[in-house]
Amino acid sequence: MKMCEPVSCQVDLSAGVMDNGSGHYQKRLNDLAGLYADGDAFATQASVAGDRVVYEVTERRPDAQHGDLIFGVTRMSPGKIGNEYFLTRGHIHAQADRPEIYYGQSGHGVMLMESPAGETRIVAIGPQSICYVPPYWIHRSVNVGAEDLVMVFAYPADSGQDYEIIARSGGMKTRIVDDGHGGWQAVDNADYQPRSPQQVARLFQTTL
Repeated sequence: MKMCEPVSCQVDLSAGVMDNGSGHYQKRLNDLAGLYADGDAFATQASVAGDRVVYEVTERRPDAQHGDLIFGVTRMSPGKIGNEYFLTRGHIHAQADRPEIYYGQSGHGVMLMESPAGETRIVAIGPQSICYVPPYWIHRSVNVGAEDLVMVFAYPADSGQDYEIIARSGGMKTRIVDDGHGGWQAVDNADYQPRSPQQVARLFQTTL
């Protein structure tokens, strides 16, 4: 058996990145078409700032095998499309019984979570706060502040991601929008389509 070498990775809060990683990717505004309720507002912003980086991830993947961890840093820019705050694509783990941890470093956001049957949970994330995403929960990050939201994350290396589960239901059941008073509120997504009992049952079968 080949053992992985221990490592140390430094988080740069000002840049929202981690050094000594093995991967890095960015999601620009153009990559997030179809995620926001106000399509006209999205098209207007994308026409002038489609290359704007909404969020980026630096990560380290020591191994892809069961028993290891993937970890890294996510940086999310502040902003809104219409009255809806910037968000990540969101996902459920392909091995849906795998959990995830997020550790807030700077900025203010929320983790929007949804059970396969459509229950919603929202957990605030701020500096030095830890958010636990249990197995089987769909989750996406939302930046509800005026500065970058920077988070450290870690999850089992064999988890995988299913990003299309949200699109297949017309989005998540809940959207996070500006409340008009300097804060945020959760509102219903009019396009949401509930999953059938059969679809829910299949999600609980996606384990090793």
